Amino acid sequence: MKSGNFLVLMAAVLGISHSFAGQNCPEVLDHEISSLMGGGKVNLCEKFQGKVLLVVNTASECAFTPQYEGLEALYREKKEEGLVVLGFPSNDFGGQEPGSNKKISNFCRVNYGVTFPMFSKISVKGEKAHPLYKSLVAASDSEPRWNFHKYLIGRDGQVVDSFSSFTSPDSGRLRKAIERAL
Repeated sequence: MKSGNFLVLMAAVLGISHSFAGQNCPEVLDHEISSLMGGGKVNLCEKFQGKVLLVVNTASECAFTPQYEGLEALYREKKEEGLVVLGFPSNDFGGQEPGSNKKISNFCRVNYGVTFPMFSKISVKGEKAHPLYKSLVAASDSEPRWNFHKYLIGRDGQVVDSFSSFTSPDSGRLRKAIERAL
């Protein structure tokens, strides 16, 4: 058995995630999450390590929903430089994301032309928060208070800053932080 395979097997036996079994994965990225429209789970470390990430909890029936347009524009503008926007639908605030993953995916594609990676609906606050969001909150000391809260993660996998729902994708403060991270 090759040593890499042995490490993966031992990690599985011990309940350690694959990313610790032979990679140096920053804690905040050490998660697997299902993509919005199937295709299985995505290992955030394997897929996005070394990129600048803008993590956003989204909702389809919110006053901030038009931010999808700005997020998509920002993603298209900066993706060649290494920015990836990651969308995480959540029904935690006002029940504003009641639809199924398929319905959410269709809504984002048809209404806003979203091409940035979107993931399955998760909880982003409190005890029921997905472990990714628990990591983000711990690293930033900032829990989402509503939909479209944003976390900026640097290429090193560390949380650089967080931005409230009121911070639009074309905000000067957000764009300056992204430019510094890129």
